Amino acid sequence: MSDPATLTSAVSPSVEEGPVAEPFGHPTDTFDVEPPYQPDAEAIEGVEKFEDRFIDREISWVRFNQRVLELAEDPGLPLLERARFLAIFASNLDEFFMVRVAGLKRRIAAGVAVRAASGLMPREQLDMLWAASRELMERHARALVDLLPELGSQGIEIVRWADLDREEQKICKKLFKDRIFPVLTPLAVDPAHPFPYISGLSLNLAVVVRHPGTGTEHFARVKVPPTFGRFVGLGNQRFVPIEDVIGEHLKKLFTGMDVLASHTFRVTRNEDLEVEEDDAENLLKALEKELQRRRFGPPVRLEVEESMDPKVLDLLVSELGVGRDEVVSLPGPLDLTGLHSIADLPRDDLKYAAFLPSTHPHLAEVESSSPVDVFDSVARHDVLLHHPYDSFATSVQRFLEQAAADPHVLAIKQTLYRTSGDSPIIEALIDAAEAGKQVLVIVEIKARFDEQANIRWARKLEQAGCHVVYGLVGLKTHCKLSMVVRDEPEGIRRYVHLGTGNYNPKTARLYEDLGLLTANPEIGEDVALLFNNLSGISRNRTYDHLLVAPHSVREGLVAQIHQEIAHHQAGRPARIRIKANSVVDEAVIDALYLASQEGVRVELLIRGICALRPGVPGLSETVRVRSILGRFLEHSRIFWFDNGGEPAAWIGSADMMHRNLDRRVEVLVRLGDPDVVEEVGALLDLALDPGTTAWELGPDAEWRLHRGERHLQDELIHRQRVRRR
Repeated sequence: MSDPATLTSAVSPSVEEGPVAEPFGHPTDTFDVEPPYQPDAEAIEGVEKFEDRFIDREISWVRFNQRVLELAEDPGLPLLERARFLAIFASNLDEFFMVRVAGLKRRIAAGVAVRAASGLMPREQLDMLWAASRELMERHARALVDLLPELGSQGIEIVRWADLDREEQKICKKLFKDRIFPVLTPLAVDPAHPFPYISGLSLNLAVVVRHPGTGTEHFARVKVPPTFGRFVGLGNQRFVPIEDVIGEHLKKLFTGMDVLASHTFRVTRNEDLEVEEDDAENLLKALEKELQRRRFGPPVRLEVEESMDPKVLDLLVSELGVGRDEVVSLPGPLDLTGLHSIADLPRDDLKYAAFLPSTHPHLAEVESSSPVDVFDSVARHDVLLHHPYDSFATSVQRFLEQAAADPHVLAIKQTLYRTSGDSPIIEALIDAAEAGKQVLVIVEIKARFDEQANIRWARKLEQAGCHVVYGLVGLKTHCKLSMVVRDEPEGIRRYVHLGTGNYNPKTARLYEDLGLLTANPEIGEDVALLFNNLSGISRNRTYDHLLVAPHSVREGLVAQIHQEIAHHQAGRPARIRIKANSVVDEAVIDALYLASQEGVRVELLIRGICALRPGVPGLSETVRVRSILGRFLEHSRIFWFDNGGEPAAWIGSADMMHRNLDRRVEVLVRLGDPDVVEEVGALLDLALDPGTTAWELGPDAEWRLHRGERHLQDELIHRQRVRRR
């Protein structure tokens, strides 16, 4: 059985990874089937004998990004959306190398040769990742080559310098002279000039020049300024890569020298953060310092144009300290994350049909130009929000803005993991504090790649008089919670929002997420106790309607899986359905295997990584795994159990990964309103229906596209439009 989680841990407290805070407790009245199913030694052995039952998580991620690439290759999608998926693929792969590949290299260098749950050693994983990702990078470059003629047929052209006419060359010459040349800094390499530092993900030109008198050749590096767009607009929707413009005018930079050649290259570095935590203020300062060091991480990948001179490549490999197996030669242009600017062109005819979120029916204006009183509506019934189909602005944002302006509101408590640069959520919290309300904000300043923005917002909130807490030492606060305390004629009442996505109005238009607005006093009590845990020294261990990581999410879900087995054995309705971004945790997967071996139907909707191997005879014959990708990023987490005919449904922030279950504060809430439970069930029914297009995972760990007569997101958009009419 693989460490760190074992099958035994599925029925007993888990072994934690790294430092954790005080336990957050277990639900007290969630499970009521007696006696609950308990796996015996024979059942455990029946699972453990399948030594290859876990798909490698890193390879599974590569397969996820392959599905993104398949969207870019899909001729049935609008052209500019295909260009955007090419950009998303490139961005995904950059982060994968910066974090996951860098982490494997770090473990290998440190001699930490721990076998993964899949049975692979770090070196074996790294070799497999390079083989798989190299193939995809080459396929990615070919996909652009194939897409360019199709874009050209629609009047959108990405051309190289040799394709420009004289007038276009004049435009570029003026742009170079007026704007680009003043900010360029050529850095030569010779005895007086050491090889320059190449920052991660920067685009660079490796230039070879020769002294006309002595014939001596020199190497120089020119960094492409990141302040300019990736592609230079020439008018009439024609574009040229900015490095072509710079490359054509290098003589201006190396006056009196002969420019022999220039080649584009790009380095990816380890940019994951390592911060030792002490107290909150020291953590903030340590993180700020580490952000300054991030760009100096060791290299993990070198991308070069395939036309690069071998001598220049030798120099780069030597000076950067990368291995030959870490070099990727591509036809160019490099850095296709810049295709977002092409995808943003105002060509609605080449994009998905326009879509506007609508206000949830319970929160919609009724015979009035004034917004509905959110508190009045939520006091009458729970509201299940489904973004982006339900507007974030007229639900969650309005909830907080009304709270800030309402004289009856006494306090607001809020978690923030990621938010937008011009966040109305931040402004509402500041307004509330300035109005004299008590405002507590749990800001997670360790949210990967958003650290700098979160530090800035934390400072701004503190200056406005908000009580700002940076979470708990050793844990990231990833849960999505907002609580408003209101003084009403009947007494103090709590209004709560619990979500699966961040409080970010921009991503709420692109990410599919669920949220619950409720005035249920028992849920409000639980959330209040949790906020006290996060901000103070409370050690409450009991929640009636929540599962809270790092201790009770894994145990609670595994217990519910065992209850489902008990229901099945007793002849009652039993089925497990989970929708998540990733399922990796071995204890949860083994519990699902046990359920399958007992005959329980298990259906998973996994957008990204899935380490569970479905359809294996004797192990997972009743398990089915699907993945849905599209114009919106499927981000919600749902945990559904038929529960003997009385369905139990949970939503929340946690994926089934070690980091979520052991090193983060995560929250799942059990939905209580039968109508809300029914809504969630209908959503799962639609997503899992064979008539809905999805990728399906086979026992061989390969994903295959199954095309149905409908796409989930298109169908939900259609239903939203019908509802709005």
